[in-house]
Amino acid sequence: MSEARPIRTIFVGVDGSAASVEALRQAQGLAVPLSAKVIALACWDTPPIYEGYVAMGIDDFDVRAAEILQEAVVKAFGAVTPANVETRLVQGHPRHLLIEASRTADLLVLGRRGHGGFGGLLLGSVSSACVAHGHCPVLVVHAPPKP
Repeated sequence: MSEARPIRTIFVGVDGSAASVEALRQAQGLAVPLSAKVIALACWDTPPIYEGYVAMGIDDFDVRAAEILQEAVVKAFGAVTPANVETRLVQGHPRHLLIEASRTADLLVLGRRGHGGFGGLLLGSVSSACVAHGHCPVLVVHAPPKP
């Protein structure tokens, strides 16, 4: 039987969806009594046909992803970000980057459904892949119902 190890680092996948904001809240709720650090991780990438977007005047994908990350943190915690919460913006596909982040995390927290794909699915493709291939425990959080 393996020994329990302390949880010191919790990574949270953030895409701006209500589920990812709730994942941030839940991760912080777990982190405080454990004295753990929460790393809110947002991913961005350039589309395969990047030149077409630039021709239409659409670029700065990293800037918009940073804005979405900051907006999610404000939605989760208000104007003052807790001292144990860190934000990271990385370039690449969320599925691959979150699975890689799980190598150094003690816990990975994700929203059940993000902004992509088909709304009727129980789990999104990113959360499903992380549950199947993550290197640490993965907590999948459901967004609270809209009032």
